[in-house]
Amino acid sequence: MEIGKYNRLKIVKEVDFGLYLDGEEFGEILLPQRYEPEIYMIGQELEVFIYRDSEDRIIATTETPIATVGEFAYLEVVAVNSAGAFLNWGLPKDILLPFREQAGEVEVGKKCLVRVLLDEKSQRIVASARIDKFLDIEPIELTENEEVDLIIWRKSDLGYVAIINNTWSGVIYSNTVFKPLKRGDKITGYISKLREDGKIDLSLTVKGYTKVWDITDNILEIIAKNGGFMGINDKTAPSVIYELFGVSKKSFKMALGALYKSKKVIFTDGGVKIIESIK
Repeated sequence: MEIGKYNRLKIVKEVDFGLYLDGEEFGEILLPQRYEPEIYMIGQELEVFIYRDSEDRIIATTETPIATVGEFAYLEVVAVNSAGAFLNWGLPKDILLPFREQAGEVEVGKKCLVRVLLDEKSQRIVASARIDKFLDIEPIELTENEEVDLIIWRKSDLGYVAIINNTWSGVIYSNTVFKPLKRGDKITGYISKLREDGKIDLSLTVKGYTKVWDITDNILEIIAKNGGFMGINDKTAPSVIYELFGVSKKSFKMALGALYKSKKVIFTDGGVKIIESIK
């Protein structure tokens, strides 16, 4: 069993105020009555999240935290006292961001990007805003064009720095961004390039022809919904194409080329027509 993670634990007994689950080396762990399933039986396994309550007891819940141990999240500061700042992470007990783990000014009502972690000494779940120390340097498990989960970390001179799969960091260049991005946004991205110096370039769209046919299906569907014609051409702004189709202008043109070669669309002076709609 792991504190700060989801676990599948067996019901060992029922009491008036809840169910006790087998927490292995941690002993029996209470699942309060308000989280009990409607139907259950002794010996049944339940998937629960394990954390410490306001009295520092290990407890189970079926509620969902915004982030688990090992993940990054953009959390709101709800209180500040002599121990540090307290952040709302979706559970009854707020998570502590100790002073030593803060980076920059922390104010009630504002949000900060943090890593959720388990303190080795106290076995308490805490947060840290010192993002750099939790990121790996070598992207040994990544490949170019791979789809990844991104969290926008901060702006830079080049564009946006994002956290990749809760493990690495990379850059999305400004000239490839065609929609508003803000700190804490969770989005899907792609590995554009793995550099020799260990740095990672990211993209919001697929590079090359890797998923051209996935894009073409989407383009055909959107044009069909528009009556079989759309006024899109080489002069259309990249931001408009991204808003309509969710891809870069380069990827859009590649997909249109594939559709043209397969005789599914034709180009007109005003835009693009589906051949079936002409017939």
